[in-house]
This record gives sequence, structure tokens and C-alpha cells, in this order.
Amino acid sequence: MSDQRPRRTFAVISHPDAGKSTLTEALALHARVITEAGATHGKGNRRATVSDWMEMEKARGISISSAALQFVYRDHVINLVDTPGHSDFSEDTYRVLSAVDSAVMLVDAGKGLEPQTLKLFQVCALRGIPVVTVINKWDRPGLTALELMDLIEQKIKLRPTPLTWPVGEAGDFRGVLDRRTGEFVKYTRTAGGATRAPERRMSADEVEDVDADVWADAIEEHELLAADDADHDQEKFLAGTTTPVMFASALLNFGVAQLLDLLLEIAPAPGPTEGVDGSVRRVGDDFSAFVFKVQSGMNAAHRDRLAYARIVSGEFERGMVVTHATTGKPFATKYAQAVFGRDVSSIERAYPGDIIGFVNAQALRVGDTVHVGERIEFPPVPSFAPEHFMTATAVDVGRYKQFRRGIEQLDQEGVVQVLRSDLRGDQSPVLAAVGPMQFEVVQDRMTHEFNAPIRLSRIDYQVARRTDAAGAEALAGARGCEVLQRSDGTHLALFTDPWRAGVTARDNPDIMLEALPAGGS
Repeated sequence: MSDQRPRRTFAVISHPDAGKSTLTEALALHARVITEAGATHGKGNRRATVSDWMEMEKARGISISSAALQFVYRDHVINLVDTPGHSDFSEDTYRVLSAVDSAVMLVDAGKGLEPQTLKLFQVCALRGIPVVTVINKWDRPGLTALELMDLIEQKIKLRPTPLTWPVGEAGDFRGVLDRRTGEFVKYTRTAGGATRAPERRMSADEVEDVDADVWADAIEEHELLAADDADHDQEKFLAGTTTPVMFASALLNFGVAQLLDLLLEIAPAPGPTEGVDGSVRRVGDDFSAFVFKVQSGMNAAHRDRLAYARIVSGEFERGMVVTHATTGKPFATKYAQAVFGRDVSSIERAYPGDIIGFVNAQALRVGDTVHVGERIEFPPVPSFAPEHFMTATAVDVGRYKQFRRGIEQLDQEGVVQVLRSDLRGDQSPVLAAVGPMQFEVVQDRMTHEFNAPIRLSRIDYQVARRTDAAGAEALAGARGCEVLQRSDGTHLALFTDPWRAGVTARDNPDIMLEALPAGGS
């Protein structure tokens, strides 16, 4: 995008199988970016989603790597960042949430608020990100709308303020009552939900007899909500005390247009961002951006490496020389690209809120800041506490060079945390993960991308604590404990179980043993 139209940058968060990738497709479909949506669990004649591209994602029907989509809708530029839904990849989701201004929380109408949704909401709350809730799959049997409102209020302590209300119970989705205009938005199914669903707006007087009973029920519940003061308040939404709610079926493309319209209307635009030293970068200041994701292997034909960066301030121009805040070194941005799922294209200009890709910028790591003008460094993205640990060795020792390069690349991407020690050496690093599925991704990519199959062996640790060089020395040889070093220089003390970690901390009060942010189960 090469203009300064208003930006909206948001992520979609949900429990696995709540319909997140399907919603991502439907949003792009409504913006007329693609002509036909392909659900993640696509049928034979429908293609894979634009946001899911890794072979494991296609095989399992889940999103593992976060993908960025950018498109224009009603004279706004939308930056939509898709996120992994599976809890094993919650660390990657956390990184993505550092790059957005708001989030859409997708809730399965049949299952309500599931554990991973709650966990991701907590991340939004920690980051102060306003949340719009979409009750999805209303075309299938599920809980009642009022039950779902109670669940939201009880479990995430946000006041739900529905903007649309379903006409027809779950499984009999006729349309929605637009609570602000009083109109009935009636939906019509399309074949398999692959194209934009036609919708018709009508006043209460125009509601047909066939819908009269369910319309009357919707009106009655709407009046109950109004009496309970459950109406949208923009200040409370931005302050994170309420969540606007909409009802939809992403698979049938019902309610998707209203969601896009709502995001343009109420979601916050890019704003000022504070640096680690307390200084503030405003959107109109000199260019600055931070890297929230590094990804390689998007194109099997090239050994490409893409650093995804969120623009915080200023105008980006391809070819401009920026400063890497960590090293103070300059680098040219000749190969910056716009990203649409797996497809990339050269980008000439970009603005605050946009996601751009720096190609083969080997120096960039997750959390790094780049800027022009006065120095700024944005807060780093914290690593989660790993709970699963394995050693990795090359199956073929003759391919050690490829093994080392692959492990280093996956470490830089944050696919797993790679831990080393003098004792273990470089040939058998410890891989540390929030969830076990991360090891499957490592094994798959080492085999197919780096042509260096690995053997994984479980080691008996369950708990990691941050320590320092003095702590590492003091704990050397301690029972049920091993200290290793992460590639960012952090020392991690690994313990066989929480009891051992507790006893060690109690018996050694002078040793630094800090808990890391939790991201696992």
C-alpha cells in the first residue's frame, strides 16, 4: 500500500478449531482481496487458506506460524495478523500481540470460552489491547446468547456490550438485530460459504411472517440488555473494561461485513509507543519499527529469511538506510516486502501500523528495533517459561554443518529456545519448548528444509528459572539441577520438578532464581 489512508492493525485470537483461519479468509473475501475462501479443513476442490502455508498446517488444519495479511477496505488499510491457536505456540502468539492495536477474540458458540482463549485474553489484558468478541459458528447448535454473555462476564471480567444480537437460536441463524439502528440484517446462504453472503437490511416493520417469532425473541432480549445498561461505550472499550460483541458464522460468511465495518469505526488507530528509556515515539516522528517475528522457508525454491516488523512511526521508503538499535549499525532496506500470507511483493512505502518484511536481514532478531534519526529502542518481547526439554543430535554426523545452520536459524526465529553449555557442547544442544508440538515443527523443518534429520531425546527437567553468571557457578553440580545458556546470553537453571526448584531457592537465598512469564498449560 503506498498511501496514507487510515490504518487498523489487529490480530484474531481463539482456541484451536474455533474458526480463526476461516474468519481470516472471510475477512479477506469481504474486502475482495480473494475471490473464493478456502477453509482450513478445505474440501478437495477448495484451495488451502492464504494464511496457512506450512505443510504441517495444511495436514493438521491448524495455524502454527503467524501470517500477516494487508488489504484495503472502505478506504482504510487493514493489517490483519493471524496467530497460532494451539497453546503449544502461545509464545509466537504473544509476539504477534506486541505488534497490534486491538484483537478480535473468536468464541465457539457451542463450546463457550475455552482455556486457550482465556490465556490469550490474559495476554491482551497485560498489553492493554482492546478486545472485540465474535461469537462464531452460530449456524450450529450451541449455548444460548444470554448464557454466552454471562460466561464472558464471569470468566474474563469484561462487560459484554453486544452490538448485534442473533435472530434465531444457535443452529437456526436467520440474521442479526443491529442493536444501534434497530434493523434486521437478514442473511442468505451461499454454496459452501465460499463467496460473499448476500445480506438484506430491513426495518422492524418489514420483517416477514416467517421470521416474526424469532425476531420478537431477539427484540425482547435486546430490551433486557438495554435495561441492564449493556450498550457500547467507546471509552470503556478502549480502557479494557468492556468488550463489544457480534454474532457470526465465518464459514457461511454471515456477520463478517459488520465486523470489518465495526473495526473501522471503533478499533484504535496506531498511536504513540514508549521506548525502554521512557521516551515516546509518536506516529508522525522519524521512522521506527520493531521486529516481532522471523520466518524462513516460506519459499522452498529459495533460502529466504523474512523479519516481520511493525512500523511504529514515520514513513518507510524502500532503500532507506535505517539503524539497528542493538548494534548501532546501519543497513539498507532495498529488499523490503509487503506480505500477504505466503505471497510477498516489493513495497515502496509504508506507514505506522503496517507490517513489512525485511528480506535476508541476518542481523535482525525478534524484539529488535530499527529506526532513523534519534535513537529509540522498544521494549523486548519476553520469552515464556519452557516446560519441555529435549537434546537434539544430527542423525548423520556428516551433515553437521547443515545441522548447526538449521538449529541456529530455528533459534533465531523463536521456533524453540536453544540452550547450550560447555559440558554438552554444540553437537547436542538442549531444545526448550512451551509445548511439545514445537519439537515436531523443529524435526519436520530440520528434515525437509535443512536436509539434516535430527534425533530427539527427552531429558528429565520440568521447570526453568532465570539466573545469572554467579548463580550458574554456584549451582554447578547441584542435585536435580543443570544451568544452560540461551543464545541471548540468559542463564537458565533447569530443575527436575517444582519441588526441587523450591528447595534450591529456599536453601540458597543469595542465588538469583527468577520465574519467567508463563505461557504453557
